[in-house]
Amino acid sequence: MIKENNFKKRVVAILGSTGSIGTQALDVIDANKNFFELELITANSNADLLIQQAKKYLPATVVIGNKEKYNEVKSALSSLPIKIFAGNDAILQCLQNENIEIVLTAMVGFAGLAPTIAAIKSGKHIALANKETLVVAGEFITRLAKENAVNIYPVDSEHSAIFQCLMGEWNNKIEKIILTASGGPFRGKTIDELKHITKTQALKHPNWNMGAKITIDSATLMNKGLEVIEAKWLFNLLPEQIEVIVHPQSIIHSIVQFEDGSMKAQMGMPDMKLPIQFALGYPDRLKSDFPRFNFTQYPTLTFEQPDKKTFRSLSLAYHALEKGGNMPCILNAANEIAVAGFLDEKISFLNMTDIVETCMLKLPFIASPSLEDYTNTDSETRRVASELIKN
Repeated sequence: MIKENNFKKRVVAILGSTGSIGTQALDVIDANKNFFELELITANSNADLLIQQAKKYLPATVVIGNKEKYNEVKSALSSLPIKIFAGNDAILQCLQNENIEIVLTAMVGFAGLAPTIAAIKSGKHIALANKETLVVAGEFITRLAKENAVNIYPVDSEHSAIFQCLMGEWNNKIEKIILTASGGPFRGKTIDELKHITKTQALKHPNWNMGAKITIDSATLMNKGLEVIEAKWLFNLLPEQIEVIVHPQSIIHSIVQFEDGSMKAQMGMPDMKLPIQFALGYPDRLKSDFPRFNFTQYPTLTFEQPDKKTFRSLSLAYHALEKGGNMPCILNAANEIAVAGFLDEKISFLNMTDIVETCMLKLPFIASPSLEDYTNTDSETRRVASELIKN
């Protein structure tokens, strides 16, 4: 445990402060005021909550991505010593602030890629909650981080678990990692049973409290597929070194198996505040009042193989990872559009996977994409997926 008088406050920026991860990160910072200083918070269009957060936590700077809401935010915060900006370009510019040490990227989807690149180029360490950044452009991002001597600390509970298991083991070879999945709300259901799933049903995750997009991804197992791709880049692994196993209780967050056969697992209650705090405070573990795990309350921990035939998204993600190039970018963009279509009740639960698969078959494959190729692939995939929804 660190001593407060020997700890220099870490200056934090939160991209996407109004989302599930962002709001929990603010709670973590508020509970550790002696260790963290809040420099910047951003939101896309949720001006009301951004204003509430700014008044409560008093960051030095606030950015609202939607320029049409700038006057609303500026007027509400006019009496406070807070700098207010609007637009995505303003986010990129604010990340150049020399005071910022670590950036929590909690924006949802492809939108998180450009700010993450800007933060890395500005020499900021990354607490990565936006898994799509590594799914879409993992090779580019990891190379850029190395070139700029920037560390990427995983915030996803599964990747945080792997990261924690590897502490003190950096020189020991990994045989494989095992990412655990709860199985979502529809574990054990057949394809026929999934044909009439509603949005309300899909948004009820059995263990985790998350945003709408990631909750739907968890229901289809696409979230686990995206995590498989992210793990490849975070831990420099081959696809065959990444295994997924269903663990309905969500107590073991993931496991590392070393080449001698020994295994290390990280355990705890399903609470995202712990991996958020660990990423922001690394390498130190800060004291917390998070709920503690009690073995007597969980006398049985169970494990089973994922049903890849029923939940085909996981198989599609493995295929995208093995194919490489821009295929994971196609997978991600198609999935974002498909999930939005399902949440808007324009397509069925099973249609989401169909749309992703169709896009993977139709869109041009690029073996060695540039950053421009990723952007173009994302745009074209969204267009094709949107047309599929209309039809």
